[in-house]
Amino acid sequence: MQIPSRFNGPPGTGNGGWSAGAFALACGGDGVLEVTLRTPPPLDTPLSRDGMSFFAPDGTLVASVAESNGVGEPVPPVSFSEATVVSKDYPGFTAHPFPTCYVCGPDRRDGLRLFPGLLPDGRTAAPWRVPGDVRDETMWAALDCPGGWAVLHVGQTYMLGRIAARVVAVPEPGAACVVVGRADSMAGRKALTTSTVYGPDGAPLATARGTWIAVT
Repeated sequence: MQIPSRFNGPPGTGNGGWSAGAFALACGGDGVLEVTLRTPPPLDTPLSRDGMSFFAPDGTLVASVAESNGVGEPVPPVSFSEATVVSKDYPGFTAHPFPTCYVCGPDRRDGLRLFPGLLPDGRTAAPWRVPGDVRDETMWAALDCPGGWAVLHVGQTYMLGRIAARVVAVPEPGAACVVVGRADSMAGRKALTTSTVYGPDGAPLATARGTWIAVT
């Protein structure tokens, strides 16, 4: 398998959520899977698989997949209109470590264009018009950055290190969804987050638990 260059996060590497979703789906199985990114996934590079681990051509371990004990409860929702209002003050419009990110980069006209703004209680919220090519990997990607921006706004750059996701349903193309994120804990260089995608009817479609590592 390989991560197409379209689905980048930081320049030259795969978006953590999309890549993790691809690794998890390649492993299949029942229940919730957790993906640990051992190194930034390379783009357009054939990756080999051994069991539930994925390797670059030079033998570098890129990611490992394991069964998870769950992702916890969904982050409480907000309305599409409220998410639209707070997204206008998305911190990434003025300072973004990776402005070409497929998920949240303002320079990506062909990306998901998820711009999480801050709610008064510290959660993030972003309106999301679902693209025509939506699939499970897209849901993992949508769960990535709104969780990350719950900690990125503190002025420190974090990279996704681990994510477990439960996708209940994939929305229809064009659906008006909302993605919310929350910082659950921050200690040293590690931050734990939860994020949830809500459908047009207010039902939770997917939830993820993420582990982020501060970049020195």
